[in-house]
Amino acid sequence: MNGVKIDKILLSIFQRAFRSITDEMSISLTKTTRSPILCEAKDFVTGLYDARGNMLEQTENLPILSFSLGPVCKVIIEQYGDDVHPGDVMIHNDVFSMGNQNNDVAIFKPIFAEGALVGWSAAKGHQADIGGAVQGGYNPNATEVWQEALRIPAVKIYDQGKLRQDVWNLIFANIRLSMVQEDIKAQIGACSLGERRLRALVEKYGIECYEAHKQELFNTTEKMMRAEIAAIPDGTYSGSSMVYYDGKHRGSKFEIKTKITVEGNDITFDFSESSEQTNGFVNGTYTSTCSAITLTLLQMVNPDIPHNEGMIRPLKYIVPKGSILNAAYPKATTFGNHLCPQVADAIFKALGQAMPHRVTAGWNHLLCSLFTGIHPRTDSKYVDICFMGLKGGSGALEGNDGYDHIGMIDASGGLLDQDYEMYERQTPHQILKHEYLCDSGGVGKWRGGLGVETIIELGADNTTMVVFGDGDIEKNYGLFGGKGSVLNSIELSFPDGRKHIPLNKDLIEDIPANTIYRQIAGGGGGYGNPLERALASVEEDVRNEVVSEEQAIREYGVALTAGLKTDVEKTNQLRSIHQH
Repeated sequence: MNGVKIDKILLSIFQRAFRSITDEMSISLTKTTRSPILCEAKDFVTGLYDARGNMLEQTENLPILSFSLGPVCKVIIEQYGDDVHPGDVMIHNDVFSMGNQNNDVAIFKPIFAEGALVGWSAAKGHQADIGGAVQGGYNPNATEVWQEALRIPAVKIYDQGKLRQDVWNLIFANIRLSMVQEDIKAQIGACSLGERRLRALVEKYGIECYEAHKQELFNTTEKMMRAEIAAIPDGTYSGSSMVYYDGKHRGSKFEIKTKITVEGNDITFDFSESSEQTNGFVNGTYTSTCSAITLTLLQMVNPDIPHNEGMIRPLKYIVPKGSILNAAYPKATTFGNHLCPQVADAIFKALGQAMPHRVTAGWNHLLCSLFTGIHPRTDSKYVDICFMGLKGGSGALEGNDGYDHIGMIDASGGLLDQDYEMYERQTPHQILKHEYLCDSGGVGKWRGGLGVETIIELGADNTTMVVFGDGDIEKNYGLFGGKGSVLNSIELSFPDGRKHIPLNKDLIEDIPANTIYRQIAGGGGGYGNPLERALASVEEDVRNEVVSEEQAIREYGVALTAGLKTDVEKTNQLRSIHQH
């Protein structure tokens, strides 16, 4: 660019510096936010983008959010044109202008160096409340966006460094929890940190050097991704999965169907044969679906590929408007992020035909509870997403067992548990049990990751519980002889002895104190013939009480002595019987 010579060492310095900046932004947010959804579970992402909205780097605490910032940045650039100045801050959550979910609120800050716009810093996090009919933002009864949330198309909340108090008041007058204001301030602070760091980097090396090396970084990253795609045999591969119940129509089910075409070093993900949008809230957005596609592919390619604009250049997405994966205005879409497991299942099943050594068996699908109410000790409102209860296991892959209690695939391990003591301070509830569930990993030569059992005693009257998710009707799948795991389940036991099993999209109000909440989050699917599992691995699993002796005999064909060592003679007999 303009005669600037590319220095390979400097190219690496820029790439590492971009990542260092987004990591520092992430640390800042972790330390300054107040909602446990952000400061403990880390349900947020931080990123840097160039002047045209191209991704420089991101820190993916929650991967499903990561690829949702770039499209919004480009919307903001188009909307504001030349009306962008130092000190501006924009806020956005609108799913109909490239947002991914109403509760996921983004902050963008332009970055200037030497008087020119050189980039943007951004942070997006899941807010504890965003208005709408139901506290916490998930409304299984919604059919349109206004029943879900306050809709915020891009708007400046700071104009050239000055707070627009009228805009700020308008937004937060429609949000129940004052804590959300403080979390948005924390996101602004993280973006200001990113602004300072990128400006200093550009001023150190100069704009021309920065622009030239940035473009070279995009180009080299694109080459790396194209090389990964070229290693996949050319062809068209198909896969599908199911979504059960949309919150409005009992017995409803929807198909997520993909056709993946690989031609040389290009790949196209075509979801045009998926079911049409629903009149419930189980719809996705274009951005959430493309994020799901991208993060699923990344699990099957070189993990050292930098996450910048070059990485996504070879990827083509076809997700028609009006489908369940790209709902048209003004449909309800809050559940959309959580269609990622079904999108991933369809992709794994398709590409498993071409690259069986790179795909995993099925991950546990999300089934989540969100509790809201008044905390009796503080007389204040609270919102809690029960992260510890929803996190099941991941699917196994060739050579490796699945991860235990990792959570849904759209988090890919980024979503953390709450601290037990903090949970019991921030909510009125008490944790009675939270343990790995024995026999919950799908059996296979490599077993699926374990799920968990969670039991909680609710500590306040008039508690509201929103349930959203799947995996309670059809369990996940194993691959190449492996088997699926157990079903998800939630049960309430009321103080008067009544029991209630909620639907997988449900809203239950006026739950009394001392109600017992019990949840099973299933494990991941197994990979390969379980009769080929290493005897030492079965022994260790039984010794650690994650596989029962009964399952060792029934599924793995392994008999153990009183000392939990393999009884070789009985095992040979068992495996011979199983094989025939």
